[in-house]
Amino acid sequence: MATRSNPVAQGVTLFATALLLMLGIVQIFTGIAGIAKDDLLVATPDYIYALSTTAWGWIHLILGIIFVVVAIMIVTGSTFARIVGIGIAVLSLIANFLWLPYYPFWAFLVIAFDVLVIWALSRYTVDD
Repeated sequence: MATRSNPVAQGVTLFATALLLMLGIVQIFTGIAGIAKDDLLVATPDYIYALSTTAWGWIHLILGIIFVVVAIMIVTGSTFARIVGIGIAVLSLIANFLWLPYYPFWAFLVIAFDVLVIWALSRYTVDD
């Protein structure tokens, strides 16, 4: 029995893997910055989701580590890894939405990449 190989599916998977790896590294650096430097001045005194930047740093660091692990798992072709990748991208999207008052530009950028990851991972099907 011959195996089929769809170059589009392989390209989308590679795209999603590269994005996850890049986002993981960015999240790790954001987390380290938040943990190391807790004296960030933010003009949002009534922000309902206000946490210390150290707490946000730990959130981003953990998300980043999970992103890198999932990116490595996706290379193996695991369906479970794609599902986890979509889930972690959704969590990252939510976390970065809540992170908007702290660093709006980077939060918007990561949100845009999270949407691309969700699209790329949901685009690939087993039949491809």
